[in-house]
Amino acid sequence: MLIPGGHYRLAFTHSILALSQLINAPTHYRLDYPDLALILALVRGGSLARAAQLLKVDVSTVFRAVRRLEAALGQQLFEKSRAGYLPTSLAQTLAEQAERAEQALDAARIGVEQGGEIISGTVRLTCTDSVLQGLLLPALAQFMPAYPALTLELSTSNDFANLSRRDADIALRLTRTPPEHLVGRCLAQVSYRVCGSTAYLETITEQELTALTWIAPDDFLPDHPTIAWRRQHWPGVVPGYRCNSMLSVTELVRAGLGVAALPDFLIGDGLQPLSDPLPGCDTALWLLTRPDCRALRSVVTLFDELGRALKLP
Repeated sequence: MLIPGGHYRLAFTHSILALSQLINAPTHYRLDYPDLALILALVRGGSLARAAQLLKVDVSTVFRAVRRLEAALGQQLFEKSRAGYLPTSLAQTLAEQAERAEQALDAARIGVEQGGEIISGTVRLTCTDSVLQGLLLPALAQFMPAYPALTLELSTSNDFANLSRRDADIALRLTRTPPEHLVGRCLAQVSYRVCGSTAYLETITEQELTALTWIAPDDFLPDHPTIAWRRQHWPGVVPGYRCNSMLSVTELVRAGLGVAALPDFLIGDGLQPLSDPLPGCDTALWLLTRPDCRALRSVVTLFDELGRALKLP
């Protein structure tokens, strides 16, 4: 998820307040990494038993360590309840700090193992939910394990505003004409076909497509090419279902509720094409970024990997 800048400032302010509380603690106790690891394990585990498993020690050791740390800090870190150990705001903030330290340590270890050749950092990627489900997730599963120090933030959206506002670094978009201020490459051509589920088609006797129940993205995607095509060729067809995304349209078709015009990459098991590629509905899959992002090694690496891994069925 992409986080607005104001939220970053708020999180930073909370971190500063938490650290100032520690600085002003009565004993001036100096936290070290084992302290942070203890707090993180108890926040993640939610109980002494689970934290002990994460730390590979016994429960009594965790209990004594937490009591000693709270005494040294002069502040309570956890509240015991029926639900387990609930972190205070201070413990939650310190756990976030601990997680960042853990990630930095992991990245350092990987760098040593790989001789210093390591790709790290955070890359923000935006795409539609249908592209995410149908194309991006299988591609990420192929190569992301090779980049354990690379963090990917995903956002689903149907426009180019994320890149234009600099809220994202890379975009995957279905379009015929990508914005001129972005750079990238065309990965594949995409066509649309009318489809229905095998189960739905077995229940109908009417062979005329116009007489079937239609599912469409009319309300939230008024400019979608399949809508323009249907209105031009079959203006009398009124969809029985309207959805706010093509992925939702696909799931309704898969559930046997009707037919819809779907992109080739979403036509999988259980769905049967009922037409040839629809004329005028073809588009292309584009991989795009901002010109200034080409100087970022993390962005370039992910961009190149996606260009190699994204294949249409």
